[in-house]
Amino acid sequence: MISLATLTKAQIVEDLFAQNLFTKNESAQIIETLFELIKQSLEEGDEVLISRFGKFSVSKKTQRRGRNPQTREPLILAPRRVVTFKCSTILREKINPEVQKPPMPARRK
Repeated sequence: MISLATLTKAQIVEDLFAQNLFTKNESAQIIETLFELIKQSLEEGDEVLISRFGKFSVSKKTQRRGRNPQTREPLILAPRRVVTFKCSTILREKINPEVQKPPMPARRK
């Protein structure tokens, strides 16, 4: 059954603490430090690659026309930077175990 719950930072700390490797305070500090390192890298425009999980990167969006959804008035959206995530093939396969990979084409000799 698929869970619709959200994994929170507090739950990650609890799960790390439950492995009896660190105290609760150490677990919280490790997780907080990890997220700070990720945020700093993204703020600097660097990519964050976590093997077997995925890659976070910063993309630039240019100025564009938009519309206020309540008043339907047109407006100009300012240029901005956004964080994007691309999951690894391994994670994608774990999320979709029923989807089979297409067969590899035969090699020519």
